[in-house]
Amino acid sequence: MIKNCLFAMALLSLALASGCAKGGNGIVPPTPGVSVSVTSPADANPSAIFPTQTVTLTAVITNSTATSVTWSLSGGGTIAAGSNSLTEMYTAPATPTSGVTITATLVGDTSVTGTQGITVVDVTTAVSPSTLSVGSALTQQFSAVALPNDAPQMFTWTCMANGVECANFSPAPGVASANPAVYTAADSCTGNCVQIAAASTLDPTGCSNSTNCTIAKVSLVPARVNGSYAFRFSGYDSSNNATAIVGTFTASNGTITSGYEDELTSNGLAQHTIMGGSYAPIASSNPNSNNSGTLTLTTAASSNSFQVVLDGNGDLEMIEADGQGTGSGIAQKSSSASLFTGTQTYAFGFTGVDNGGDRVGFVGVLPMNGSGMIVSGQMDANDNGNATNICGTGPCTLAGTYTADSTISGLWHMILTSGSLTMNYDFFIASGTAGKTNPLTFYAISTSPIDNTHPAISGTMVLQDSTQTYNNAAFKGASVSALTGANGANTNVSLTLGTTDGNGNFSGQFDQNNAGTILSSVQFPSASQTTSPYTYAASSSTTGRYIFQMLGNPSASPVVAPIPFVLYASGANRGFLLDQSSSSVMTGTMSSQGKGSGILSGSEMTGTFAAATTSSAGSGVEPLATNLLLTWANTGSCTSECLSGTEYQILNENILSITPLAGAYTLMDTGNGTVALTAPSADNYVIYIVDTIGACSLQNPVCAIQDFLMIDEDKTNPNPSVIFAKH
Repeated sequence: MIKNCLFAMALLSLALASGCAKGGNGIVPPTPGVSVSVTSPADANPSAIFPTQTVTLTAVITNSTATSVTWSLSGGGTIAAGSNSLTEMYTAPATPTSGVTITATLVGDTSVTGTQGITVVDVTTAVSPSTLSVGSALTQQFSAVALPNDAPQMFTWTCMANGVECANFSPAPGVASANPAVYTAADSCTGNCVQIAAASTLDPTGCSNSTNCTIAKVSLVPARVNGSYAFRFSGYDSSNNATAIVGTFTASNGTITSGYEDELTSNGLAQHTIMGGSYAPIASSNPNSNNSGTLTLTTAASSNSFQVVLDGNGDLEMIEADGQGTGSGIAQKSSSASLFTGTQTYAFGFTGVDNGGDRVGFVGVLPMNGSGMIVSGQMDANDNGNATNICGTGPCTLAGTYTADSTISGLWHMILTSGSLTMNYDFFIASGTAGKTNPLTFYAISTSPIDNTHPAISGTMVLQDSTQTYNNAAFKGASVSALTGANGANTNVSLTLGTTDGNGNFSGQFDQNNAGTILSSVQFPSASQTTSPYTYAASSSTTGRYIFQMLGNPSASPVVAPIPFVLYASGANRGFLLDQSSSSVMTGTMSSQGKGSGILSGSEMTGTFAAATTSSAGSGVEPLATNLLLTWANTGSCTSECLSGTEYQILNENILSITPLAGAYTLMDTGNGTVALTAPSADNYVIYIVDTIGACSLQNPVCAIQDFLMIDEDKTNPNPSVIFAKH
């Protein structure tokens, strides 16, 4: 009886189990369909296969125990027809073609297939730098890149001067070679008369089909330093007192003929006439001679020498190299004073020290009416953590006047008032235009006697884009912010890649080196911050004043909240930043990330760059200037993204150190990456891309990265600095 009962219960259980398998309604669901898909390697792009490239394709079978497929090909190229393997190698034809389809058919059921379309494209090449001036008898390095990215990076180079083979160029014409190529200006022609091309060794027509090659056009000049320049410089004297200089000079083929400078020292303001000096390039045999040299500016009081590196525009990035102190700066060709006319508003960012030697920062906007008056301006300040010490609670109102100097071209005098506070400045016209893509820029310096409300400061004024309405919606897109501050006797720097959404939300990632304490690739907000504290908000006045919540540490436990920064915009996603209250007094810039768009790749970062430290917040920073050569898929120990060049560094004994650089770089498609140096020592940096041209993609030879920023992530370095690199 008990056995029968147990048997009945077992039958009941089995019936119930069967009912559950049917979903409770007695209907058996259909078995999921069998399918085949074809995949290619992550580093291969089926829409851009280069001629003769081989690609291993893989068949992925879903919902079947079958383990093999047969392969077939429609279109150009070859495969091992009929293979039963789950992988197959496709070899592209020697000429471009489209409409290629590779099909994987399931063995045992020919109705189940998967396909992969392939397009075989021309290999295109681009030479960098694409436009450049080369000084007489000087040497310039060029690099080339072949696209698609995985095409062989071997080239046959040509160099023609007015249709005649260049007198001094290597490698020899027609010889297959990797990067770099070296040109020495030993030809006689005018204009963009030298053309340098690199054809892919896979391209039988070379550069005869100009659509396949982007050719560098070179102009020959007696000297790269020529014309009128504005310059700014800040640093520390041999007694570690803060100094700053802003001025102008005129050069005639490397000879300094005239100039003027305002200098802030521990004794106050000094003004000097620049009576002479020179620019002398390094030895012509050096492959960096077209981009490196020594600038000397001579006044009645002293002679100052700077080691400089030149970018493609001829801007000079400077570090002091005369043993009289340390610091860094920049000199740029002066734009015409005629551009400074009519109603124009300028955003500004100034930094320096108060009369106690503590760090101070100013940011604001100056509406100039074209008739010498400044009306309805605004300013925020931070003096060693005190946001009200200078002009009261920000934003402080500003008004004032500006007048051109009667004798010195490019020099203007400015008087600003805020309540009972009066401040005097000089500024010089630097680079730029009246348009928003390359806005007019001025270098400014305070000229008031230094006291507790008149700190010694200098910085930059940038023409504000007047086409914008400065509300939250104006800030929508990617930006890169570079910040520098103090941490006691040491420095605190960071780079942020952020995205504004037009609605007040800010997200992204940042790196920070705070006196040797490293925060690396910190994502903000964190997933746990469901109500994000990372926000931005425009002032109701829409003058360009915003509050951004930045830095902190959302990954820490407990979370470290972001700190508020005030930003005065010069345009969409760009402007000057100042932390509102911390004694670090972090100041810097926000820049829109790129004029182009799309996916960034290391191949778009090739070419020569001039790089130097920016304004430092402590005397312990050892300024450096470098010539960088970045190449893609080079030979030797670096096999993909390679870096070389020359580093000029001022050591703490005020000694100039000159050493070769070697290492590698990596770049994510979002525009951040790393640099790992192997020489002169093993050092690690993070890089953030600031500016691009063209719409970037894996097969666009016109896209190029123009500027990037770096910070040192060496934990043993308590005095890091932001480094700016320009193509």
